[in-house]
Amino acid sequence: MAAIMDRRFIPVGGFVIALLTGVVLAFAGIDLLLVAGIVLVWCASFWLAMPPPQPPAPAKVEGVQLTRSGMHDLIEHSGLPMLMLDGNRIIVANQAAREAIGAHIVGQDARVALRHPAAVDLLGRPGGGSTTVQGLTGPRSNWQMTCQPIDERYCLIELVNRTSEADVSRAHTDFVANASHELRTPLSSIIGYMETLAEPEAEIPQPQVEKFYATVLREARRLQTLVDDLMSLSRVEAEKHDQPREKLDLGQIVRQSARDGAGAERVQRVHFELPPEDVAIRGDRNQIEQLVRNLVDNALKYGAPDQPVTVSLTFVERDMVLLAVQDRGEGIAPEHLPHLTRRFYRTDPSRSRAAGGTGLGLAIVKHIVERHRGRLDFTSTQGIGTTVSVRLPLYSE
Repeated sequence: MAAIMDRRFIPVGGFVIALLTGVVLAFAGIDLLLVAGIVLVWCASFWLAMPPPQPPAPAKVEGVQLTRSGMHDLIEHSGLPMLMLDGNRIIVANQAAREAIGAHIVGQDARVALRHPAAVDLLGRPGGGSTTVQGLTGPRSNWQMTCQPIDERYCLIELVNRTSEADVSRAHTDFVANASHELRTPLSSIIGYMETLAEPEAEIPQPQVEKFYATVLREARRLQTLVDDLMSLSRVEAEKHDQPREKLDLGQIVRQSARDGAGAERVQRVHFELPPEDVAIRGDRNQIEQLVRNLVDNALKYGAPDQPVTVSLTFVERDMVLLAVQDRGEGIAPEHLPHLTRRFYRTDPSRSRAAGGTGLGLAIVKHIVERHRGRLDFTSTQGIGTTVSVRLPLYSE
């Protein structure tokens, strides 16, 4: 029997035997000082001869001793969520893992903490490996989980967040599908009418022929507009990380671009509220002109035809200027507002196509605003109208 004190074993059993022997010697008539000396030397010999206990040998990784505190220090500041397991129990979780999954996982069984069949299957493989775990931190999250055994007892789990990559892939797939559909519609119409006109035996009255040609021309122009918008969107996305440097007078650009977007037949409906002084910003002239044209064209298309569209510029806080385009029409239902800048999103598809919209105008506007380090907002009241607001930073040396 032994106790531990200050990391050294105390031979309690030996001390008890020494004391009992001393008692026997004392009863036998031996001098008490001599007995005390014998007992003291005996106990001291036990104390000096007993080496301190050796701790269990820690695991080694390529010759480096591994302890819980050492592993914690090693992985704590890694940008990737990492877990250290003792068997199936999580004994270390770095900061990234605690933020992603929760601090409560430390001490839990990893199969319970991760709660995914693929993760449980991976943890059961003797040689480790890698797998995809979906829904770990949210319904649409996507994580790459790698399990690397350290020895027979310990293993290291690494998690890589692939959610954004999956979202990009999904967005590209949706974009290709939507673009194909939008291109196919006018092409099918053009081919159908032209096949009818090309039939040798077809006896089509002249008014009908003229109607067919007008439809083909309208669909061809719609197709051209769609291709132009797709190319514009591609260019804006390619340049979105390149902040413009040119100094522009926003007031002058807004006035001219709004008139161009309205055209001669609708320009009388555009009302301006612009400051008398110059409004200097850093920007790409072509893209700012396109932004204003798109916003004014949308407002004129979807606002009441007998009501004006107001285009205003206002200086606001934080050295910003606010460009607002306000229509007076039916307004937009609240559930549509968060989705207006999605590609090909339409609140009323039939009305949008009849008005000549491609569904890309506001997506282009969003990317232009982001490139200019601005902010895009929508406010709408059904039965009153919609206001699109763009905040852009003023020019500074």
